[in-house]
Amino acid sequence: MNDKYACLMLKNQLCFPLYACSKEIIRRYKPFLDKVDLTYTQYITMMALWENESMNVRELGQCLFLDSGTLTPVLKKLEGKGYIERCRSKEDERNLIVTVTAKGWELREKALKIPEAMAMCVDLDPAESGELYRLLYKVLGVEV
Repeated sequence: MNDKYACLMLKNQLCFPLYACSKEIIRRYKPFLDKVDLTYTQYITMMALWENESMNVRELGQCLFLDSGTLTPVLKKLEGKGYIERCRSKEDERNLIVTVTAKGWELREKALKIPEAMAMCVDLDPAESGELYRLLYKVLGVEV
């Protein structure tokens, strides 16, 4: 191939292995998430809420790198399953606050084994995992 087009080769793209790896990791999560009846996006949403207990939708979207068009249907599904409640802020009605319900906290107990199970699905030692984690957040522009 002409060197002029080398920049268009998949093997020369950082985005492609990131994309493929992301899809593969999410595929590996699926059997564990199926056991607790969550999609990957619902799972990361619940993790953010378990960590913060209650958040407004804007903060939650920023935390998860999701826009409201993606996040709103996820929140509706989680609310329908009884894991969260959404209500307007008393101070500012424009803010929608998302809070974990008792059933949502029970779900956290069921999800406890998922990170350990996933660690067994990825062939990286702890140092490699830590370095990959740091580098990925660096790409996202987030200091860890």
